[in-house]
Amino acid sequence: MNTYYSTKTNFYGSITPQELIDTYGSPLYVYNETILRERCREMAQLIKYPYFKVNYSSKANSNLELLKIVREEGIDADAMSPGEIHVLTAAGFKPNQIFYIGNNVSSEEMRYAIERDILVSVDSVSQLRKFGMLNPGGEVAVRFNPGVGAGHHEKVVTGGANTKFGVAPDLVAEVKTVLREYKLTLSGINQHIGSLFMDPGVYLTGVERLLEIAAQFEGLDFIDFGGGFGTSYRNQAGAKRLDIAELGAGLEERLTSWTGSYGSQPLFKVEPGRYLVAECGVLLGTVHGIKKSYATKYIGTDLGFNVLTRPVLYGSHHDIEVYHKNLEGFIKKEVVTVVGNICESGDIIAKDRELPIMEEGDILGVMDAGAYGYCMSSNYNNRLRPAEVLIKTSGEPVLIRRREILEDLIGTFLVKVEVNKSEK
Repeated sequence: MNTYYSTKTNFYGSITPQELIDTYGSPLYVYNETILRERCREMAQLIKYPYFKVNYSSKANSNLELLKIVREEGIDADAMSPGEIHVLTAAGFKPNQIFYIGNNVSSEEMRYAIERDILVSVDSVSQLRKFGMLNPGGEVAVRFNPGVGAGHHEKVVTGGANTKFGVAPDLVAEVKTVLREYKLTLSGINQHIGSLFMDPGVYLTGVERLLEIAAQFEGLDFIDFGGGFGTSYRNQAGAKRLDIAELGAGLEERLTSWTGSYGSQPLFKVEPGRYLVAECGVLLGTVHGIKKSYATKYIGTDLGFNVLTRPVLYGSHHDIEVYHKNLEGFIKKEVVTVVGNICESGDIIAKDRELPIMEEGDILGVMDAGAYGYCMSSNYNNRLRPAEVLIKTSGEPVLIRRREILEDLIGTFLVKVEVNKSEK
C-alpha cells in the first residue's frame, strides 16, 4: 500500500491527513514527536564511552518547539549564525550548550557569540586571527578539514580537497603560532565531512584523520567529529537504514584505542542534524491540476519549490504517499511527474514516478521532509510559507507555527518614506 510508512508509524496519530488540511490549510508541514524522540535517543546511545555528547545541527530544522524537544532529550546544539543562537536561546539552551560554528563570519557576528559566552569554532587561520584580536586570551575551537568528504550531492560535501570549509592539516603549525600570539586556549577541534552519508566506513575514516590532527595538540577538552548521518529517503523501495550499531561499534573501538595513547579522555562529540529530524516530518499538499502534455502526465500541486527546495536544488528523492478519496486509486498506478505552482520549469517534486492514479482534491504526503524543508523555504513568487503542526506523543495535533498571511509579505518594508526636501 502506498501509505505503508505513515500507517506503520501511526504518523498522524488521532487525526487524518484530510482533517489536518481542512483544519490548518494546504500545504502543511507535519511533525511526529514520538519519531523525533526515538531518533534523539538512538544518537544519545550511539556509544558507551563515558564522555560523549550529541550536538544537534539546528540548521536542519530550527522550529522552536522541535528544538525544545531536542533539548529535553539531553542533546546540545550547533549554531551557524546569530539568528540560530537567538532561536536556540529562546528554546532554552544555555550558552554552554551551544557551539557556534561560523563560516567566513564578520567581526560583529563573532562578537555576538563571544559576548554571550558561547564557544566559537573558526574555519580558517585568518578567522582565528580575527578571533584573537576580538578576544585575546579567550577559548576557541578550530575546524579542520582532514581531507575526507562524503554526501548525497557535490554541493553538500564539506570535507576533502574541493570545499571551502576547514583548515588543512598542513597548517597546524600556523594555527599554533596564532594561538600563542593571542594567548588563546584551544578548547577543541571539529570537522564535518558532508551531509547524508550511508556508509559508516567513510565517517570512521574521517574520525581517524581528525584524531591524527588531535594528537598534535595537548590537553584538548573535546573533539567533535561532525555529522552527516544519513536517512535513506527510499523506504518504499526497501532501502536499508544507516547501520547505527556498526557505526557505534567502529567509533567506540577507535576512540578507546586513541585515548589510551593520548594520555587523557577528552569529550567526544557528533553532530547529527538530518538524522534526528528528517523522518519525523511530512509535507502535505493538494492536487489542483492534472494534464497530459506531449508524452508526460503532470500532477499539479501546491507544493512549489518555495515550500520544499531539496528536489530542485539537489535532485533529491522523497517518497510520496497518496491519500486518495477513492480506494481504487491505491490499486491502479501510472507514471507521472509531480510538479508545484511556481513559475519555473524546474519546479518538479518527482519526475517519472510510478504512483497511484490521482484526481484533483487528493492529498499528497512528501515523506522525510523534516530536515532542510521549512528552514529552506522562501516567499518566491510571493507565495506564503505554510503552517507547521506537531503530532504529540498522545496523538493529538498542535499548531506550532502559524501559516503566513499576505500582510507578512510587506511587514518589513518601510511603508512610509521620508523624502529629503533637497532631493525633490
